[in-house]
Amino acid sequence: MKRFNRMEGAPIVLIRLLVGAVFLSEGIQKFLFPASLGVGRFVKIGIPFPKLSAPFVGVVEIVCGALIIAGWRTWLAAMPLLAVISVAIATTKIPMLRHQGFWAMAHEARADYCMLLGLLFLLMIERGRGVRGASPGG
Repeated sequence: MKRFNRMEGAPIVLIRLLVGAVFLSEGIQKFLFPASLGVGRFVKIGIPFPKLSAPFVGVVEIVCGALIIAGWRTWLAAMPLLAVISVAIATTKIPMLRHQGFWAMAHEARADYCMLLGLLFLLMIERGRGVRGASPGG
């Protein structure tokens, strides 16, 4: 864990840009292409109250993605995105695994797993920064 506490600069910025830009873009696309990526998609995969939940998720992705890019309240912004990506994996990739097999799911899930791991990385880094900042002398 000590390595994470000392990591600063460009590597963290790159991960923030990667994770934040993907969520920001996906949130915007829920409004640009509602039939295929917004309400219509939520109806297709069985998300409850799609007319409310799709725009809500889109706004969460836009706001939290932008916060992560800016590096402002990263830890707080990552938490709702972790819920969003977990629901996405549970409602789309797990059924795909059951019906189409591992390799089809692995291909379709690559971006989801990258976002999941990127969010977990940012949560670990930000938690480490908070802990370090709270300790005496450090």
